[in-house]
Amino acid sequence: MKKNLWTNIGFQVGALVLALLIATLILVAVGAPPFKTYASIISGAFGSTNNIEEVLITWSPLLLTTAGVLITFSAGLWNIGVEGQMTLGAIFTTWILRLLQGSSVPPALIIVLGILAGMIGGALWASLAGALKTFGGVNEIFGGLGLNFVSTALTIYLVFGPWKRPGVGSMSGTQPFDQALWLPTLPKTELSLWALGISVLVIAVVYILLRGTHIGLRLKAVGKNPKAAFLMGVPTWQYSMFAFLLCGAFAGLSGAIQVTSVYHRLLPNISNGYGFLGLLVAMLINYQAIWAAPIAFFFAALNIGSVQLQIIYKLDSSFAGVFQDLLVLLVLIGEGARQRFLRKG
Repeated sequence: MKKNLWTNIGFQVGALVLALLIATLILVAVGAPPFKTYASIISGAFGSTNNIEEVLITWSPLLLTTAGVLITFSAGLWNIGVEGQMTLGAIFTTWILRLLQGSSVPPALIIVLGILAGMIGGALWASLAGALKTFGGVNEIFGGLGLNFVSTALTIYLVFGPWKRPGVGSMSGTQPFDQALWLPTLPKTELSLWALGISVLVIAVVYILLRGTHIGLRLKAVGKNPKAAFLMGVPTWQYSMFAFLLCGAFAGLSGAIQVTSVYHRLLPNISNGYGFLGLLVAMLINYQAIWAAPIAFFFAALNIGSVQLQIIYKLDSSFAGVFQDLLVLLVLIGEGARQRFLRKG
C-alpha cells in the first residue's frame, strides 16, 4: 500500500513537472521570459488585497460547478452540459429577482427565493440531458453540448429582447438590480462571505455524500458497472437521473451566485467558462472530492494571475488555460501509465 502511494505521488509530480516544462518551452517559443512570466502570474493572483479578493470571487462558482460534476462523474456520466445548467440557474434567478424587485417581499427573502429558483433552473436543464440519455439513448456529451448552445442563445435573446435595458440591448447585460438584492459583501470589497460559505458547504456535503453514505455507494456502483448494479437491485436509471438533477442544482446555484454576488444582473457570458473549468478540476483530482477546494483555488489563482500577461508580455490571458489543459492531460496520461506499471509490478 505504501509503495502504491509513493508511486502515485511520483506520477502526479512527474505530470506537473512535465506540464511546467512544456509551458516553459511555449513561453520561450513566443519570446516571453518564463520565470518572469510565472512571477507575474503569482503577483497577479496574490500581489495585492484586490487580487486575492478576485481569486476568492472566482473560486466560489468554480467550486460549485466542480462539486456538481463530481456527482455525475461518480455515476459514470460526462455531464458536459454543466455550463448550460449554470446559465439556466442565472436566468431563473434573474427572473425571480425581476419579478419581485420593488414588491413588498423582504429583500432577504427575494434573494433566497432567487437562489432557490437558480437551483431549480439548473436541475430542470440537467434533467433534459438526463432524459435524453436515459429515455432517448442520446449520449450525455452530445446532449449536454447541444443544450449549452440553446442556453447561450436563450440568454442572448433575453438580454437583447424582453429583458433589455431601457431603450437598448447591450452586451453589458440587463439592468442591474437594486443593491438591496445583492448578497452582502465585506466592507469596501466585492467579496461575499455568503457566497464563499455556500460553496465550501456544498463541496463538504458532496465529500460526505460520496464517501460515507448509502446513496454515494450506489452512485459509484452505477458508475463502475451499471449492469452489475442493476442485477444487485440498484435502480440504475433513477440514480443516473438523480446525479443529473443534483449536479444541475449545484451548477444552477453557481449561476445564482454570479447574479446575486458578482454581476448583479444577467450577462450573455454569465457562466464565464466555469462549467468546463470545473470538469478539468474534477478530472485533475481523479474525482476525489477532498482535493476539490485546493485545486479549484489553484485554477482560480491561475486564471486571475494570468490576466495581466497581455499588458506586460503581450501574451493572451488564455495561457492559463493552456497550462491547465496540459496539466490535466498529462495527469490523465500519467494515471494510465501508473496503472499499467502497477499491474506489471
